[in-house]
Amino acid sequence: MTHAAEPTWQPPLAATPGAGIETQQYVTFSLAERDRRWAALRALMDRDGLDALVTPPNNSNATDWQADGRYISGCVGLLGVVFPRDGEVMVTTHAAHRQGPTVQQWVGDMREANRAHGRRIGERLVELGLDGCRIGVTGLGPGTRSAEGTILHGTYEAIRAAAPRASLVDATELLQEVREVKGREEIEALRLSVELIERAIEAMAHWAQPGVPEYVVWAEAMHALFVRNSELNVHFNWVAAQNPLDTQLRPTMRPLAPGDIIRTEIEASVIGYRAQQYRPLAVHRCPHHLVGELARIHAEEFYPRVLELLRAGVTVGDLVRRTVELGARLAPKTGPLAGMQASMTLHGRGLGDDRPLTLTRSGGDSVYAGTDRHWDLPFPKDGVYVCKPALFTVDGAFMFRWGDTVRTTPGGAVRMGSAPTGLLSSEPREVRWPATPLQPGPLAP
Repeated sequence: MTHAAEPTWQPPLAATPGAGIETQQYVTFSLAERDRRWAALRALMDRDGLDALVTPPNNSNATDWQADGRYISGCVGLLGVVFPRDGEVMVTTHAAHRQGPTVQQWVGDMREANRAHGRRIGERLVELGLDGCRIGVTGLGPGTRSAEGTILHGTYEAIRAAAPRASLVDATELLQEVREVKGREEIEALRLSVELIERAIEAMAHWAQPGVPEYVVWAEAMHALFVRNSELNVHFNWVAAQNPLDTQLRPTMRPLAPGDIIRTEIEASVIGYRAQQYRPLAVHRCPHHLVGELARIHAEEFYPRVLELLRAGVTVGDLVRRTVELGARLAPKTGPLAGMQASMTLHGRGLGDDRPLTLTRSGGDSVYAGTDRHWDLPFPKDGVYVCKPALFTVDGAFMFRWGDTVRTTPGGAVRMGSAPTGLLSSEPREVRWPATPLQPGPLAP
């Protein structure tokens, strides 16, 4: 496989000064990238009349709901952030000494929360003289994957008690707006993430042999990510069967069989930035000629044209409609693929919860309120998304989905991966793995 060219930007390393020697620790984004983000945020705060932004702690949903805090601060883990229009940025965290210059150099005001983030956030708002001012709080309203918001009730009540005269307004969409357009360093981090993913899929193709348990193939893919310095917070949906139509949350202990198709959503995390690919893998052979024909149409005719449709300025609704129309035009007039239908699945890539989350059924009907909310939203230049549309037989019995992480330009979307499109098949080879996995035994009386 031919991999992408060497990166033009290398993420800098945070360092600990001491005795004239710097000890390299964690990869980070640059101070210039921090300043770019902070300037963009403050411009939107001026537009919306906000005196400060608060990102409350919530590291659920594979850390998706902590993305706003990490975006602003460069810090990791469970944390809250107070980002004033004027004044020093403050981060609340547990074990604040772990967020020092070996981890990040963006924020100097690190405060120990002792698990009580809301109280510390409220105290900082009062210090800044913002009780009685207009404060934007992320997670008060719905996000792409959080229909009921993400702020914890106790955190909200503690902020309200500390700053009772402040006007707390939802700033979820403001952070989504600024995070959707990616800077040069963010794009490079996502490109590096794609490279890790492609190495993981190469590992899957090596280990996907008849008789090998599913979990072994999954584990080797994960090893390929982590041995190349992916962070742990990765999403990895999985299914393996003769004709799977959707993924599950984890692999089973079942031995693979010839003709199984493994469908996965694989992500790697580079400084928290998670690209994704959806590339089905057949164990030695395609199980059904209709799957093979859907894969051929998808690779040769459908996906390249979808990327032409996905250009800066096109709305989410326009992309869905045109994708469905394209699928109908490509459908054979006769035979088992007559009436073939298309659907679009597309969602933002970055720190894990970037807009939009576009989920549709075959034919284009939305399946999620978050999709409807962004239906008229135009794609910007330098947005980054995983675009993974599907083709279905008219009865829904067979389907083929494939997707890569892409970047939007005025002329269309550009793939960030280099792997070939279509159905990948593993080649026969001998592999060995531990033959006695741990299994739960009977409970003691």
